[in-house]
Amino acid sequence: MTTMSAVHRAATLYGTPAYVYDLAEVRRAHRELTALLPERSLLYYSVKANPHPAVCAELARLGCGAEVSSAGEVQTCIAAGFPAGRCLFTGPGKTPAEISLAIQHGIQDFSVESPTDLRRVAAVAATAGVRLRCLLRVNVDTPLPGMGLTMTGVASQFGTDTRQVLDNPGDFVGDDYAQVTGLHLFMGSNAADEDVLVRQFDAALRSVAELESALDRPLLFIDLGGGFAAPYARPGDRPGYAGLRERLAGLLAGRLPPARQPRQVAFESGRYLVGGSGTLVARVLDVKHSKDSTFVVLDSGINHLGGMAGLRRVPPARVRPLAGRPHDAPPDGEIPDCYFVGPLCTPLDTWARGITAPRLRSGDLVAVPNVGSYGLTASLLAFLSRPAPVEVVIDGSEIRTADRLTFTRRPEHPSAAHPGPLGHRTASLADSGERHA
Repeated sequence: MTTMSAVHRAATLYGTPAYVYDLAEVRRAHRELTALLPERSLLYYSVKANPHPAVCAELARLGCGAEVSSAGEVQTCIAAGFPAGRCLFTGPGKTPAEISLAIQHGIQDFSVESPTDLRRVAAVAATAGVRLRCLLRVNVDTPLPGMGLTMTGVASQFGTDTRQVLDNPGDFVGDDYAQVTGLHLFMGSNAADEDVLVRQFDAALRSVAELESALDRPLLFIDLGGGFAAPYARPGDRPGYAGLRERLAGLLAGRLPPARQPRQVAFESGRYLVGGSGTLVARVLDVKHSKDSTFVVLDSGINHLGGMAGLRRVPPARVRPLAGRPHDAPPDGEIPDCYFVGPLCTPLDTWARGITAPRLRSGDLVAVPNVGSYGLTASLLAFLSRPAPVEVVIDGSEIRTADRLTFTRRPEHPSAAHPGPLGHRTASLADSGERHA
């Protein structure tokens, strides 16, 4: 577990708000997850969970592949050291410019979502004179309750419905430049219950034989997606999934039909790998009373953590005092009906509502645990033009790097078809100054 003394030291040195990522915790999560998966599985890191260069570089060093969905993520993962041959470009809205950039960086594996997407990938590949391997993303017809976010069995922008593939298989084969050689079956996310997780993998595997028969070709690469859960913005550890490896091995042996060549089976994870590595540290600016409630005003809000909170998509954060108060006395008692709010001029800037919290004072530091995934870059970072938090990377008790994302406005010139990539980080891992986006 990340030591709070190291987090406190990072926030003291570099100020608040501060995201602190612990590479030792990334390694622990990777070790735990790979122990749950069948031997010879390929594990992709979903870069959208946390694209910080140091976090990505650690997972690349550990042997993960990278699942990317934008030009910026392509550049991030290549710079971090992920081999291009272990990168998978996914997403329902890939542009020709993004596809071209990925090909330029040597990426040859794409997940395609529809006949149009497949044709677009093939056209760019033909122009570049390269041959690509494509996974057909399929929206399996069976709905699966119990997932944190269901992405199959319902109408969706992700993938093609199984029935559409069975009715028109010729639309999903590809050509010499972009040939469908496998399936991408991402069913949902954040399933804390092992039985739910196993059911989704079983539903995915049951569809392989039927789809392989319809497409009339061996499908040699099967990406079963993820769904591995982790707590978000509250204390706790990842689910243990004690029987998962044995159950997965049984499913693969029983459900995956034999092919003429060995199959590669892949899984994906973002939050399980990096969620526990991150802590957000904020400082109390004010403690004020209104009617029968108390409002603790912090220097960080939904612009830094879970900007989708305004859409009620993020569960309430659990804020706790961080050791090293600027006062001699410890917190005395508790505050009932407490609201933790940020500095933004909107009532939606709220992390927690009506809870009982430790008594805090102006100047205190507080910490939000388990925000190494879907934290800073999933938030309303540009809202109100406040600076981004500093991001500090530690490894156990050692501080490795500290940098900060900044936004710059630049003139834009007319472009015939292919605008350049946006939002990528440009600093190296050794930089300790600003990192521009």
